[in-house]
Amino acid sequence: MAGAIIENMSTKKLVIAGVILLLFQVFSFLVGGLIAPSPTTAVHYVATKCVDVDKHHSDWFMPWGLKKCDKIHDFREAEAMKVQANDIVFALHIPPPDKEMSPWFQFMLVILQFDIAFNFNNQIEEGAVATIDVRLGYRDDTVSEWTQMAHSIEERKLSCNFTAARTSDNEGRYYDCELLPFMEIGSVAHKYYLLNIRLPVNERKKVNVGIGEIKDIRLVSIHQNGGFTKVWFAMKTFLTPSILIIMVWYWRRITLMARPPVLLEKVIFALGISMTFINIPVEWFSVGFNWTWMLLFGDIRQGIFYTMLLSFWIIFCGEHMMDQMERNRFTVYWKQIGPIAFGSFCLFIFDMCERGVQLTNPFYSVWVTDVGTELAMAFIIVAGICACLYFLFLCFMVFQVFRNISGKRSSLPAMSKARRLHYEGLIFRFKFLMLVTLACAAMTVIFFIISQVNEGHWHWGDHTVQVNSAFFTGIYGMWNLYVFAIMFLYAPSHKRYGDDQSNGDIGVNSGEDVQLTTTVTHVDGPTKIYRMARKEAHE
Repeated sequence: MAGAIIENMSTKKLVIAGVILLLFQVFSFLVGGLIAPSPTTAVHYVATKCVDVDKHHSDWFMPWGLKKCDKIHDFREAEAMKVQANDIVFALHIPPPDKEMSPWFQFMLVILQFDIAFNFNNQIEEGAVATIDVRLGYRDDTVSEWTQMAHSIEERKLSCNFTAARTSDNEGRYYDCELLPFMEIGSVAHKYYLLNIRLPVNERKKVNVGIGEIKDIRLVSIHQNGGFTKVWFAMKTFLTPSILIIMVWYWRRITLMARPPVLLEKVIFALGISMTFINIPVEWFSVGFNWTWMLLFGDIRQGIFYTMLLSFWIIFCGEHMMDQMERNRFTVYWKQIGPIAFGSFCLFIFDMCERGVQLTNPFYSVWVTDVGTELAMAFIIVAGICACLYFLFLCFMVFQVFRNISGKRSSLPAMSKARRLHYEGLIFRFKFLMLVTLACAAMTVIFFIISQVNEGHWHWGDHTVQVNSAFFTGIYGMWNLYVFAIMFLYAPSHKRYGDDQSNGDIGVNSGEDVQLTTTVTHVDGPTKIYRMARKEAHE
């Protein structure tokens, strides 16, 4: 039985391979830290107050340019001109003058904040809700007419605090209002975007009554940096063939064996497939096509990879436990993998409830209601707790594997010094790989938690988490290098230990081989450590 490359490759070659992988890992961090810019850019805007003189709700109002609207500076000026609140339009042009949006920006997220001044006779009521009539238009040059992309009437609950005393002396001071989710589109396929926002007032229906004296509307537009997108796409383009080639090579070696593949080998191959699936750079098409579903598709791909990676680590450790009687069957791990699959399904449903709906209404958000906010916060908190618990459970499994293998090493049959050193070397290699696995798991859990918090950081008040480009590219490179290393090291080897021994040692080694085969290696598996664990479990 030839075994796997991890046990038959010389130490010198393994060290060289490890150094090369480490250099690639360092390079993946340097790509993000030195070459790629920050992942996202935030641009702050103040909406221009335009007057709908002709009361045509179908017209577009531009804050500047050749066809700029009739402006007012504040609402007192509107009162003097006898302009009603329903005829005031807050206009916002994205991007600022003399700039263009680009498909390389990938997505655009817009956050809204009201500037509300304290007025003793017009205070913000408890549980006040602002009703917003918003239209989104686009065009690709500066002379064409605007084309409507979306129109919706949305409600946003105001959460504002006034720290000073509520007296007439403090009139004009501003409330401290929280940021509100406003819009998200999954593709930036056009050069110019225009937002027209109205705050319709209907006292009989209590629409926009008791929301205070609104002075201005501020918005923050967040999009992915084009430079980061190009670096990200380049990494995907380079890594896709690398993982695909090693995956095909690995499975070809598995199929050439006389025995059928065991569960661990099948799971390693499935891990390679999931890594290839997330690597395939389909995002290149989003540069030329208006694919608004790319954000949702990216989340689905990453969710599948997370599920496969977490499941692989459970099976990888479980298959090397000597006190586990049943193995090599997927159903044995249903208690561990079931919660992983259920959690991934819940995150998928949550994602569909927001980004799925945003495919037709970019102004929708689950964060706009109390129930939606509580559910979203609960999802993020529970997901973070579950990720930490998973890592602790994985550490416990690795500890059990180490303890069992250490016990087995002390009870191995008497061997020559060369043979004993050989097996001690195999155990050291395996333990080192398990420690690398734990390190990879720890970084993955940290990345998952930070990604969840960062995605909803506008909803956590002042507590924000900034993730730089090096972290993104480094973790992504780590996943690929880890999957590459697992498929390479656990591929069947054509070399047998002892093939290069001198003829004078044949008699001694043959006797030890017979004894070793009898006690350890008669059970099929990819490595001697794996077969040793299975044999011990059967005994």
